[in-house]
Amino acid sequence: MSLFKWLCADCVLIISLKGEMRNIYGISACILLLAMFVSCKENTDSPDVPPPAASASISGTLPVLYIETENRKPIESKEEYLDAVYRLDPMDAENVEPLGTEAEPLPMQIRGRGHSSWKSPKKPYKIKLGKKTAVMGMPKNKHWALLKPSENTVAGLHLGKLAGMAWTPDFRPVEVVLNGDYIGLYFLTETIRIDDNRVNIYEQQDQETDPELIKGGWLVEVDNYRDDCQITIPENDSWNLTLKYHSPEDLSDAQLQWLTDEFKAINSAIYSDDKTSTEWEEYMDVESMARFFIVQEVMDNPDGFHGSFYLHKDLNDGAKWVAGPVWDLVCYNREKSDYTFRMKVHYGFTPHWIGEIIRYDSFCKSVEKVWNELYPDKINEIYAYIDDVVLPLGPAWRNDCARWDDDPSQTAQLRADRIKTALRRNIDWFDSHLPVSSQINAMAEF
Repeated sequence: MSLFKWLCADCVLIISLKGEMRNIYGISACILLLAMFVSCKENTDSPDVPPPAASASISGTLPVLYIETENRKPIESKEEYLDAVYRLDPMDAENVEPLGTEAEPLPMQIRGRGHSSWKSPKKPYKIKLGKKTAVMGMPKNKHWALLKPSENTVAGLHLGKLAGMAWTPDFRPVEVVLNGDYIGLYFLTETIRIDDNRVNIYEQQDQETDPELIKGGWLVEVDNYRDDCQITIPENDSWNLTLKYHSPEDLSDAQLQWLTDEFKAINSAIYSDDKTSTEWEEYMDVESMARFFIVQEVMDNPDGFHGSFYLHKDLNDGAKWVAGPVWDLVCYNREKSDYTFRMKVHYGFTPHWIGEIIRYDSFCKSVEKVWNELYPDKINEIYAYIDDVVLPLGPAWRNDCARWDDDPSQTAQLRADRIKTALRRNIDWFDSHLPVSSQINAMAEF
């Protein structure tokens, strides 16, 4: 008998009682039973309540990260860290050192992260360890992210390394138990920040006022969300350019003015009517932009020059803005027939800068040079790498699907085959469609 029928039957029985007993117990009992029904119904239907974890547990095939917040408080904020402790059990994985123990876990802090991903039942997290620590073979740092696993991440970050970007984040797959609850498979990922082991540049201080020190030590992101720590300038007649400054974070008036003036000047140079001008090259490292562009196009990433578009600038004579690191890469599994950034109508996304940059011959020649370094031998290493990383995740991915009631048909083999098929098509297309500035300028004028 269903819960609803059972409750209704009890109500009918109570209401059928006669006299004072019905008056005393009947109405209150029915109200109580119906309230229980409503409560159960709400908990069942609410999209914010994750499915029970009883049917899923660690697979035993990957290291396990155990995290316990203070007093087991739930993680509800993307701004406020919670104090917590952690330990890493290698589960006999080779070359993985344990961290902490059940009796003596290590201190850390944890909060939520992400934009649209934060709204999903399975949450991403930002973690800050008590001290700089080398984790699972990755260089020492306090700051890490726990991200939902994706074959796009596997392919995109490795492409960044193959393409010779200045630095590309690394990651390791782990299963996570949070406050005693198995929450599935994650990628423990290096976050983008200025550090000797990450974006290795000078880091200027908050509230700096020295004009000579303001010129470098910047890490910014072309953003597509309204947030704190941003400046916005008109890019063209149709849309604005919004930049989030990640380092420094607390700007003096002098820093804010310099950053605003700098990007107005860069934007003006990029949008010059004279596409033989070299003014934009005085600000931007052309080759780094070419490498960043190749990664976005091989991935067919519609977000490539729309959001998560990082730039950084060191402090030294002749320092220029360098494109990267790459982050948050999506791969569209479609027949590629155009350059993503030229098709705002097709995707509904704003392609910042690249629609102008590709009209410069110096950029197109740099793309060709870098591509000839990569294709075919170096870039084709991606296929074996995908199999090596994705296929062993099969058992953990099955358990993750069970935990979050995801489609169990999305096996590790299917994921690996899907991304390899998309990449082969994109690589072949790109090799036969290297950008030529004269052709693109003719199309732009048409």
